[in-house]
Amino acid sequence: MARQVDKQAERMKALGHPSRLGVLRLVVRGDPAGTPAGEIQAVLKIPASTLSHHLDTLASTGLLIPEKEGTFIRYRADFAELRKLTDYLWEDCCGGGKSCC
Repeated sequence: MARQVDKQAERMKALGHPSRLGVLRLVVRGDPAGTPAGEIQAVLKIPASTLSHHLDTLASTGLLIPEKEGTFIRYRADFAELRKLTDYLWEDCCGGGKSCC
């Protein structure tokens, strides 16, 4: 149980930064094949080195999946892991019965 709490807490911590939340929201709305890092940078106007740090943080928590494409890296959301995070947040709703959710 503690392992699950730690994992989800790290994900919530990663999403607790406005830039990282913005990155995730942009990627979720993007092409299912992934959004190039350069496009994320252009839209959100985040310096490349700072963006790289945010992308690494989101990827290390399993929320984004980086995929190399030549010299570019595309990022796509791991919807299964995002679902696990939201399910975790709701799993004890209404005493676990979920009838009121």
